[in-house]
Amino acid sequence: MNNSVINFPLPANEPVKAYLAGSPERVALENELQRQSNLVVDIPIIIGGKEIRTGDTGQVTCPHDHKHVLATYHKVTAKEVEMAVEAAMEAHKQWSRTPWTTRAAIVMKMAELLATKYRPILNAATMLGQSKNIYQAEIDSACETIDFFRYNVHYASKIYGMQPKDGVGQINHTEYRPLEGFILAVTPFNFTSIASNLCMTPVLLGNVALWKPSTTSLLSNYYLMQLYKEAGLPDGVINFLPGSGALIGQVATQSKYFSGIHFTGSTATFNSLWRQAGENLGKYISYPRIVGETGGKDFIFVHPSADPKAVATAAFCGAYEFQGQKCSAASRMYIPKSLWPEVLADMKRMAAEVKMGDVTDPCNFINAVIDEASFDKCKSYIDFAGQAADAKVVMGGKCDKSVGWFVEPTVIETTNPHFKSMEEEIFGPILTVYPYDDDKVEETVELCNTTSPYGLTGAVFGRCRMAVEKITDALCYAAGNFYINDKPTGAVVGMQPFGGARASGTNDKAGGEFNLIRWIIPRVIKETLVSPTDYRYTYLK
Repeated sequence: MNNSVINFPLPANEPVKAYLAGSPERVALENELQRQSNLVVDIPIIIGGKEIRTGDTGQVTCPHDHKHVLATYHKVTAKEVEMAVEAAMEAHKQWSRTPWTTRAAIVMKMAELLATKYRPILNAATMLGQSKNIYQAEIDSACETIDFFRYNVHYASKIYGMQPKDGVGQINHTEYRPLEGFILAVTPFNFTSIASNLCMTPVLLGNVALWKPSTTSLLSNYYLMQLYKEAGLPDGVINFLPGSGALIGQVATQSKYFSGIHFTGSTATFNSLWRQAGENLGKYISYPRIVGETGGKDFIFVHPSADPKAVATAAFCGAYEFQGQKCSAASRMYIPKSLWPEVLADMKRMAAEVKMGDVTDPCNFINAVIDEASFDKCKSYIDFAGQAADAKVVMGGKCDKSVGWFVEPTVIETTNPHFKSMEEEIFGPILTVYPYDDDKVEETVELCNTTSPYGLTGAVFGRCRMAVEKITDALCYAAGNFYINDKPTGAVVGMQPFGGARASGTNDKAGGEFNLIRWIIPRVIKETLVSPTDYRYTYLK
C-alpha cells in the first residue's frame, strides 16, 4: 500500500530546441518528415481501446500541398458515439477511483515520452498536417504540450492539498471527486497542445472523455492517442471520434451522463453546444460544466510615445506568425498618424525579407492557411478592402491556391474604425490598421474597447508609463490576456494562463489552476470523534 504523501513541485518549462543544421534533433525531425511524407495513414475511430472502421472515409492533406494525401480517416455515426459513451462510463468505474498519484505518474510519463521518442513524430505530423514550420511545431506540439502535462500535475497536487482546518473533537477534510459522467472535448486544428490539453486536463483529475478532434489536425491527434496508450492510459478513458461535430455534439448532449464540455473553436459552435446542453438539462444527473475558449478580434493599441520599431516587430509577428491562425493573433491596430508611416515601412521591409512556402523548407517563415475554406475567407476580406472607398490594401494581399492555400501577410489600412475587417474575426494573416489623430487617444481607446464583442488578447505600446497605465485600466475588460510593450500572442504555460471573456469564452485559463478546478466536485467530510448523547443546549441543562 502506498501511504506516501507525494508532492509535485513547480516544474521548469520545456526548453525549445534550436534545430540547427546537423543537430541530432534536426536529423531526427528530417528523417521523420520523410517517413510521414511517404505514408498514407489509415486513421480509425478508437472506442474503448478498439479500432473501428466504418468505411465512410475522408482525407487529410497537406495545406501547403493540397494534392498530397497524408491520411484517410473513418467517420463516426450516431451508433459509434453511443458506443463511446458506454465505453467511457465503463472506464469511469475504475479510472475515477484510481489514486491521483497513479494518474499523475501516467501523465508525467506522457511528458517524458513526448520530450524524447515522440518529439519528432508529433512535430513532423503537426508540420505536415497543420502547415507549421519547425519552430512553430516545436513550441506547440512539443514544448507546450509537455508543459501542460507537467504543470497540470503540479497544479493538481496544490488543489488536492487544499484542506479545511479541524475543529474541537472533529476531523475535517475535502476530497476532490471527478465529475459523475463524461466530458466532451471539442478541439481545434491550430494547436496540437490545445487538442491534448482539452482531453488530458479533465482526465488527470479522474474524468473520462469523448474526443472530437478537428478534421484538419487528425494526423497529429492520432499520434497523441498512440502516445497516451504507450504511457499507460487505460482503454476507454479517452475515446477518439473523427467525424461530424454536429452529430457528435447532438448525441453526446442527449446522454444523461453528459457532464461537461471542454471546447476551443468558434463562438457560434460553442453557443450551439451550450444551447443544446441547456435544452437537455432535465436529463442530466448533474449540471454540466461548460468551459470554452472561442473567438477573438485581438488588438494592438499604440500610444504616441511608443517605439515605432518595437510596434512594427510586434505587429508583424503578432499578426503573421502561425499564418494568423491563433486565437490571440493581432487582427486590428490603432496607431497615431504620426507613427504609422515609419511602422508601415518597417513592416514592409520584414515582409520583403520573409519567405513563404512548404514547411519542409526551413527557410520559409510563412506557410499555408489550413484549408480552402480559410483561404477563401481571407481572400474575400482582401477583395472587399480592395474595392472599398474607406480602406485600401497597403501591404501584401496576394493569394495563391494553385499548390497550397497561401495568403501573403496583408495590411489593410482604413479611415473607418468600424470597417468590416476591424470588427469581424478572420483567422488569417490579415491586420487591419486604423491611424488616429495623435490628440484623440482617449476617444480611440474607447473605440478599441467597444468595437468588438470579443475579449481575448490585446496589447498596448508606449514609453510613457503613466499613459500606458491609464490605457491598461480603460481596457480592463477588453482582453483576458493583456500585454504591455509586447505582441498579444505567445502565452506560456505557468506564466500567462490563457483565456478571455465576453464573446471569447468562459476565461477558465488553460495553463493554470482555475481550469483544473472546473473538472472536480468537492466533497467535505466531517468526522466527529466522540458523538454527542444529549440534545440539550448547555444553558438548558
